[in-house]
Amino acid sequence: MKIKDNIDTFNSLVKRRGFIWGPSPEIYGGLAGFYSYGPAGMSLKNNILSLFRRELNILGFGEVECPTVMPEIVWDASGHLERFIDPILKCNKCDSVYRADKFLKNQLPEKMIDGLSFEEMETLISDNNLVCPSCGNSFEKIEEYNLMLKTQVGTDTIAYLRPETATTTYLLFNRLDQVMRRQYPLKVFQYGKAYRNEISPRQGVLRMRSFDQFELQLFISKEQEYNFEEFEEVKEMKLPLLDWKMQDENISEPKMRSLNDAINNGILKKPAYAYCLFIAHHLTKKLGYSNEVMRYRQHSPNERAHYADDAWDLEIQTQQFGWVEICGIHDRTDYDLRRHGDFSKNDFAVSMGDDQQEQEIPQILEVAYGIDRIIYTLLETSFSVKKKRINLKLENYLAPNLVSVFPLVSNKKEIVDLAKEVHHSLQDNLINSFYDGSGSIGKRYRRQDELGTPYCITIDYDSLDDNAATIRDRDSMDQIRVKIEKIPDVIKKRLNESKI
Repeated sequence: MKIKDNIDTFNSLVKRRGFIWGPSPEIYGGLAGFYSYGPAGMSLKNNILSLFRRELNILGFGEVECPTVMPEIVWDASGHLERFIDPILKCNKCDSVYRADKFLKNQLPEKMIDGLSFEEMETLISDNNLVCPSCGNSFEKIEEYNLMLKTQVGTDTIAYLRPETATTTYLLFNRLDQVMRRQYPLKVFQYGKAYRNEISPRQGVLRMRSFDQFELQLFISKEQEYNFEEFEEVKEMKLPLLDWKMQDENISEPKMRSLNDAINNGILKKPAYAYCLFIAHHLTKKLGYSNEVMRYRQHSPNERAHYADDAWDLEIQTQQFGWVEICGIHDRTDYDLRRHGDFSKNDFAVSMGDDQQEQEIPQILEVAYGIDRIIYTLLETSFSVKKKRINLKLENYLAPNLVSVFPLVSNKKEIVDLAKEVHHSLQDNLINSFYDGSGSIGKRYRRQDELGTPYCITIDYDSLDDNAATIRDRDSMDQIRVKIEKIPDVIKKRLNESKI
């Protein structure tokens, strides 16, 4: 199958099987940058969140939830009002609008665009005679465009919808310091909605105006950053790393390196930061991505945010959109707490080391996931078509349905009743089961393959005599006969054998 046909088939599947719909609201033509999740998409999302929460609980993280609307002073302190801007290009004739850096990356893929000033981007546009793709006319000067969504609380309070969850977590620092008993590093995460008024959202759920973030924060001392005990347990883990110097040499393929090797060779500076790369890798591998579609790309000094000491993006290679960032790992230094301390008149300096007389403002290390981007890339990299059979090879514990139960025929009451008994027995054993009694058995298998259901159980005429059923494996399509009373144990065993 040609790549375009494969992508078209995939895009159709995502809508047809109820993963993602939009732009929403569809019945009114849709508003760009807003999408809805159907039943299958919500089930997949909740399974991802449950996995992340469980793994982070094991690693000692606590969860918080904060308001999505904050007063103007918060975003003034954080720097978002001043710096959270995109450079935009507007056509002189048709008024089409483009984000300048993205436009240049598409038009001049061999050029390094990140970190260029407005003037440098305008020079590139002029030197390369770049014009509006829509009408062929020239552009106006590049302008600043703030991505914040402004609102009003009450009658006179200016506020903004948060553009990321991290800032609202930082505002809790004094409370976290107390409730987590000053055991540094403080480990905390938050999941929730964020909002960005994108200029012209494209690429479906990869760039939305309302999206889900899952962000981890470590509040840590400078001394701990370099002497971090937990790093010793993971330092031999190998990751596909693409540092900024490799990118300068036009190398795009990452090199598998251990975290310890990266520290020793100066690619990574701080063991605690390297540990954050481990966390990102640990969680992402649990989702089922192979190393072949993953890389960690380091930001160049020009690309990094002004406050960052280091920054890496965890990217997944897709057929439709190339390399897609799903996670950012950032060394934010003490910038955030220092700024909020200045604006709020709070002193965030605390004692973190053995010497209780010395105080410092904690450094912040961050692992920031885009859940919507995970869902898209996970679906695309799990999708395959072989001999017209569509298969979504999701990990067992992530699939919207773990099991689907079928009666072979729907017109024989005894078979239907027994199939429903098996379905309810699986649910009683806390196994996510879906009952499907309509259509031919072949069509029902295909429906579940397209949803990623690992196991299908069929109750047939023989089941009435031998009290057994057929279990079909999604990937191998092998079938085994199992006594009905043993089915829950067989499914649980297979789930435990998967990479959880």
